[in-house]
Amino acid sequence: MTKFVDPTDVVGATFWLISIAMAAATVFLLFERRRVADRWKAPVTIMGTVTLVSALQYFYLRDVWTATGKVSTVYRFIDWQLTVPMQTVIFYLILAAIAAVSAGVFWRLLVASVVMIGSAYLGAAGYMSPTLGFLISAAGGLYILGEVYLGEASKINSASGNAVVQGSFNALRLIATIGWAIYPLGYFMEFLGGGVDPKSINVIYNLADFLNKIAFGLVVYRAAVKDTG
Repeated sequence: MTKFVDPTDVVGATFWLISIAMAAATVFLLFERRRVADRWKAPVTIMGTVTLVSALQYFYLRDVWTATGKVSTVYRFIDWQLTVPMQTVIFYLILAAIAAVSAGVFWRLLVASVVMIGSAYLGAAGYMSPTLGFLISAAGGLYILGEVYLGEASKINSASGNAVVQGSFNALRLIATIGWAIYPLGYFMEFLGGGVDPKSINVIYNLADFLNKIAFGLVVYRAAVKDTG
């Protein structure tokens, strides 16, 4: 499998860029966790794990792209099924760092995220109707947004009185609202909308992962450092 990217291959270049960026973010987050208070080590470590999983996946995906000129969305679900649930429970963990939060928030967010990604995978892989997979996945995503905007998690954030956590919580849910919406949109275009150009969809997914994982992780790290200080 060739590992050389043609100079005119913009998509291949984004695969190399994101794989290196994920690896760099992993090193940064896992080393910098030493600077934060103990209550913040779990969320920072989890975000370092998220970028590590994505880095390993992207090292593989970029080789698949340079060898074949395409990457099936199903490959990406291996990454998403692990990383999205971890990122979703970050909402619980950053609140738990500064307030008492019921375990129910953790489990509701975790189960909703697993359902969201799992149903989309089943639809994309042909184990169920792509339409049904999309609808169940969308319901899971909307439930997560409902929890962080209107549910118990949102209420705890508003009542915490911690400006650092409140600002970070708001930034994270904005990323979850805008950035994570790219995934179901891509799914709809690819499996329900008559297909999409593989070059375009892979560039979009690559840039979305940069925002949804690296930027997400840096927001968590910034909150941890500021609240520790």
